[in-house]
Amino acid sequence: MKKIALCLAAAAMSLAGYSQNDGGSFTGNIESTFQYLNADTLIDALQPDSKGLLNTYMNVFYTNGKFKAGMRFESYLPRIQGYPNRFDGTGIGMRYIGYSDDFVDVTLGSFYEQFGSGMIFRAYEDRALGYDNMMDGGRIILRPIDGVTIKGVYGYQRLSFQGGRIVHADGIVRGFDGDLNLNSAIKSLSRNSLKVNVGGSFVSKFQEDDRDDLILPENVGTYGGRIGLRYKRFSMDGEYIIKEQDPSTDNEYIYNYGHAALMNFGYSQKGLGIILSAKSVDNMSFRSDRTKDLQDVFINYLPAMTKTHTYNLVASLYPYATQPVGEIAYQAEVLYTIKRGSKLGGKYGTSINANFSTAYLPNRNTDGINPLDSTGVTYVTNPFSMSDSLLWRDINVNIYRKFSKKFNLRLSYFNISLNNDVAKVTDDAKGLIVSHIGVAEAGIKINRKHSLRVELQGLFLNKDSYGNINDQGNWATVLVEYNVSPHWFFSVLDQYNYGNPVDDLKVHYLYGSFGYSKESTRIALGYGRQRAGLFCVGGVCRFVPASNGLTLSFTQSF
Repeated sequence: MKKIALCLAAAAMSLAGYSQNDGGSFTGNIESTFQYLNADTLIDALQPDSKGLLNTYMNVFYTNGKFKAGMRFESYLPRIQGYPNRFDGTGIGMRYIGYSDDFVDVTLGSFYEQFGSGMIFRAYEDRALGYDNMMDGGRIILRPIDGVTIKGVYGYQRLSFQGGRIVHADGIVRGFDGDLNLNSAIKSLSRNSLKVNVGGSFVSKFQEDDRDDLILPENVGTYGGRIGLRYKRFSMDGEYIIKEQDPSTDNEYIYNYGHAALMNFGYSQKGLGIILSAKSVDNMSFRSDRTKDLQDVFINYLPAMTKTHTYNLVASLYPYATQPVGEIAYQAEVLYTIKRGSKLGGKYGTSINANFSTAYLPNRNTDGINPLDSTGVTYVTNPFSMSDSLLWRDINVNIYRKFSKKFNLRLSYFNISLNNDVAKVTDDAKGLIVSHIGVAEAGIKINRKHSLRVELQGLFLNKDSYGNINDQGNWATVLVEYNVSPHWFFSVLDQYNYGNPVDDLKVHYLYGSFGYSKESTRIALGYGRQRAGLFCVGGVCRFVPASNGLTLSFTQSF
């Protein structure tokens, strides 16, 4: 590992020297977050032994004609709160070198890649989540003719970053993907109104059988296909994946096959957009190490069938994490704009967005299944065969209207139901948690440089089946942001748990921040309390403990 890093570093340095004489270019960015934390017994916030915490990243990318190289330096001294404990030290966390032209793209070292929607393979990084399952090995992309793309990948996945070096998972991942755009590949179809795209993928992992009590498959394959259609204002796409027997910690070492199906339908015209989606997943936890859990070394990614929320109380209190062991999910969304100048639309028009999403456990039929059967198959299920066990339901609507050049208003309502017994987010509630959330957001333009944004949020919980206050009770949030264009911003946020059944825990989580930005440089400083909870992006979540203290962040691009 160290030899590879040194070789790539030497190659990059050589290219750097070469670029000075041959017009090569460097780009990159720096991101640093520092925390100084205090103990706060009221919210169970702990002060780390080091008191100060630091995450720093620096990406450096080099290109010169058809050649490319890049590195990422990482430093956790120690890691900021909420990051996995497998992040530690300072060193090179990503490095690659490669060649690319119109026909071939070859990368040696670290790379990120995705096949189709990602349900069969997706290597990606989300720094906000502390998630990075990049591949270390080789990748080749071929474009033999217009409209045809062939990809091949081979290597290990990044599991952790310990002592300033990359630590890989045990298993080896290899796969290939083919994509065909018929309208580009067949010239006679280039002007056809119907646009057709088809593709197929195969991905497998190899991991040694290290169990004496089980016979574990050392090679596990997944395979599937996809199709995308577009016709004028309509679009439709679908993908279906099958996973072979893959006993693991996630599925309690059963020998069932897995499957994943995804379908999307869309329609759009001026003033109207409609999206309908459906997903069926069963036993699709696919990792390069069968013994891992949480968010470690997933080979695939299961797209979230929920709207991505940004409001504080909606996004952080009762978020839903995609269930790789199984879920049947549906989503529908309508965006409609009332014509400007009309009585209802007003001078600037009025936008209405309505969204509905839900997820249930699959219907798993055990009729005729002998638990002592040596096959290890424990149930039978079919795509989109849904049980009556609700996991999640989200009904939300928001209305946005611009009343003048200086004032706009957005009103939103969210009705969210979460099955805490399965998609667990809190230890203080059982069964279904039903919340009602209202948000009013106003934007005010004071003059050419000064503007104000205000959010008022309220979350109200239904009582449990015994008539008791559910979880931590009701919440209220106030956010005020003041911007001085183009450089300064100031904000104050207060989350108040006024409905907590314990009087001493009716706490204000007050947090203030300000920052300065100039061109590609941004500096921000914040201080205050932050509530413990889940932070989620695209159905992937990490737990963030409660904290009280200072956070300083710096970003720079070059």
